[in-house]
Amino acid sequence: MTKQLTAVVTGANAGLGFATAKKLCEKGIKTYVNGRNKEKTEKACKELGENAIPFILDLNDLDKISAAVERIGQEAESIDILVNNAGINMKKEFLEVTNEEFQNILHTNVLGLFAISREVAKIMKKQNSGSIINISSMAAQYGIPKVIAYSASKTAVDGMTRAMAVDLAQFGIRVNAVAPGFIETSMSRKALNNDPERKNRVLSRTPMGKLGQPSDIADAVYYFATSESAFVTGTILPVDGGNSIGF
Repeated sequence: MTKQLTAVVTGANAGLGFATAKKLCEKGIKTYVNGRNKEKTEKACKELGENAIPFILDLNDLDKISAAVERIGQEAESIDILVNNAGINMKKEFLEVTNEEFQNILHTNVLGLFAISREVAKIMKKQNSGSIINISSMAAQYGIPKVIAYSASKTAVDGMTRAMAVDLAQFGIRVNAVAPGFIETSMSRKALNNDPERKNRVLSRTPMGKLGQPSDIADAVYYFATSESAFVTGTILPVDGGNSIGF
């Protein structure tokens, strides 16, 4: 009998993280659904079905990550896939961003990702296998106004993806990133519908002329999570309808 794979998806009780957890659960992968809010995370797991397990933890609590990951490793007997999806954003004029605001975004998007990746990689090293998938952003591909801290954090994620891939390849661990373009979520739909000029700009520079679906990101993550990408590591894959090369 084939052993059931185990995944951890951070920030998975809504949006792209939820879509990714849904894909993994549907493929028979035991998926630890991470979120800060207990009620919201448990509700998401109910919706996702029997392969979803709530994993309540605020990744800003760096000191709690090690014990939490160790517990999952013991309970599940392996961690085969880690999807680093949790992240926060803030739109604000560059000149008005405070040191503290900048630091908060880096703390969650960079330090939190690093800390959980390090702890999960310790377990993957013992298995001599594993796949870590980071969620990057178009903000790391080109300049987007009013998101200086977020842009810095996602550019760091791209650099970390390559560095982690080099450091961890010797242990059979692959590390890749997916960089979503403009994806249709309830949040983005509302933002773009309220700003027709921005919506037209987004669509006009996207060669495919439409927004992506959360399932498009989930499919790309699944590719990196499985043996379909067995010889792929250190790559950043834009899933953006051509937005990053559009003119």
